[in-house]
Amino acid sequence: MSEPFADSRFPRGALIGAGTMVGVTLLMVLIVRVSGADIRSFPPPKLLVQRELTFRDLPDGGVAVYDVTQSAPIQVLPPRSNGFLRATMRNLVHERRANGIGPESPFRLAASVDGRLILQDPTTGRSIDLEAFGPTNAGVFASLLGAHE
Repeated sequence: MSEPFADSRFPRGALIGAGTMVGVTLLMVLIVRVSGADIRSFPPPKLLVQRELTFRDLPDGGVAVYDVTQSAPIQVLPPRSNGFLRATMRNLVHERRANGIGPESPFRLAASVDGRLILQDPTTGRSIDLEAFGPTNAGVFASLLGAHE
């Protein structure tokens, strides 16, 4: 039996073009990595308001949210509620544990002048733009910025 594509040849120009494109891409990545150039597309936003927060699990399954400047919780989340907030914080705490970082350092919740709501973990450098998850989910965190003593 003969090969079905034995008489077909792949166009030489297409192979050269694809190889050149891959080579140029790799060269550009190498130049950026070696030069240490800052490749972020947007500058960090200017912050309008921010709050340093810690989160503590309660025996009943609730979560107490503390502002680091206060001894009493600013908000207590009932058990089996606020799924988005719990999942987000669980993810950030998991990353801290994986890096050997304890729970004592606070998280930073900030609203920028352009209306974005950002949750930052200064210990790992992780930053989450909460607006990307929709207004309802971002609103859960926004309520922590406006929570009164």
